[in-house]
Order: sequence, then C-alpha cells, then structure tokens
Amino acid sequence: MNFLKDRIALVTGGASGMGRAMALALAGAGADVALGSLLAGASRATGEISNLPHRDELDAARAEVEALGAQCLAVELDVSSDASCDAFCRAIDERFGRVDILAHAAGITAEAKLCEYADSAWHRVIDVNLNGTYRMVRWVLPGMIECGWGRIVLIASTAASVGAPTSGAYCASKAGVVGLMRCVALEGAPHGVTCNSISPTWVNTDFGRGWMDNIAREQEGRDGEEYIADARAANPQGRLIEPDEIGALALYLCSDEAVGVTMQDLTVSGGSLW
Repeated sequence: MNFLKDRIALVTGGASGMGRAMALALAGAGADVALGSLLAGASRATGEISNLPHRDELDAARAEVEALGAQCLAVELDVSSDASCDAFCRAIDERFGRVDILAHAAGITAEAKLCEYADSAWHRVIDVNLNGTYRMVRWVLPGMIECGWGRIVLIASTAASVGAPTSGAYCASKAGVVGLMRCVALEGAPHGVTCNSISPTWVNTDFGRGWMDNIAREQEGRDGEEYIADARAANPQGRLIEPDEIGALALYLCSDEAVGVTMQDLTVSGGSLW
C-alpha cells in the first residue's frame, strides 16, 4: 500500500500522540515525512497543559518513520512563533522542495473558569491552537494550489461544538479551527486541494491523560486514574479513542478515493458528545 509514494507530508505535534500516529500511517503508505514538535524546556504560560516530549522522543519518532522506508526530517517547532515556523518551512524546502500533505496536530490547553482565566493562558492557547494552524496552512496552501494536489488534515476536537465551563480558550480555539478549515476547503477546491478536520473525544495519549489528571486533581480533588476510568465508562463504547484510529482516518483523507471529502469535520468519539 504505497499510494502516497513520492508525496511529502508535514506533521506537527509529530513526536507523540495523534501527530506521531498520523506520521506513521502516512509513512506506511509511502510518504516521506517532515516532523515538527515543541520540545521539553520550552516556556509555558501560567496554567498551560501541554505534552512536551524530549528530543530523544522526537528522534525515536523519526527512527520509526524511517523504519517504514520513508525519508524523515525531524525538527523542533513552535507553531506560535513566526520565526520557528519560517525556519521549519525553510528546512523542509531544502530537504524535500515542497509539501503535499499537512497533518496538523500541535495543540495545548489551559483550565480555568472564564472569570479567572489568566490573559497569558488565554492568548497562548489561541496562539498555538488557532493561529498556529493558520501559520502552517498559510505556508503549505500556495504550493499545493500551484501543484494542483494537496491534502490538509487539521486536528480539532468535540470541544469545538460542545462547551465546558473551564475550557473556554480550548473550545474557542478548536471552533476556530473548524471555521478556518471550511474556508481553506473552499479556497482549495478548484485546485485539487482538500481540507478537513478530525474532532476526537478523549484520546489515549500523554496529553489527553495529563489533561484529565489535571481536571481531576485541580478542579475535583480526586485521583486522575479515577477520572480517566469514569471518562471511559461515560463513553457509549466504554473506552478512550486510540491515536492509531486518528492516524487511519487521516490516511484515508489523504487518499485519491477521498477527493470528494472536503470541508468536513469528522467526529471520532465512540458516540460521545464530548
């Protein structure tokens, strides 16, 4: 199954979780991959919840991609920084010359009631989750239009359509991602470029589990594993979503068979609303 042979995929948040799963799925179908990820040691806003892998985790993801026979570039990336995005994109240009696929998974959150939200946390979540999406799409879209082929897959969330009293910035940012996706899809449609978003419920990743643990400890004063067990039980399928499920859906969206699937927000939730 090498239907993406000679295609170049850019994957953000690619060292772990859903980003890593999408990178491996795309590489398994023949694509060469550029991985970008913010790494441990980067500054965080007050109250920020994020999973920042270490450099060895990014290198391990690169090795996994290469083990599938793909070429791989792995670079530290902060999607909230114009300078970091520009440097990453220049490195891709030098290595591969173009990008055919964008799989964008970089994201963070911060939990607080809106009246108690620190301005720095609000702006940080919006800048990473929404503005970071804009930065990456803005860079890849012109080349895709010029080539007459492109696939853009953005990780949104069920939080885009279901609110939570302490997740205002996250919900707003992911709703913005869905809105942006629809505009990009319409811009790309005449040129062979599709754009879709994937909106998962709780996913069994370090980020997802860390987020649930934070809610349990900071808001409810209870054990994180107990909260995670309750989240599983509340899901109609009795489970969390696995990152490989997101990778498999992203892979389908990048296929020629999915050319008619664009401007869609695809929910992966096991029947759960959140």
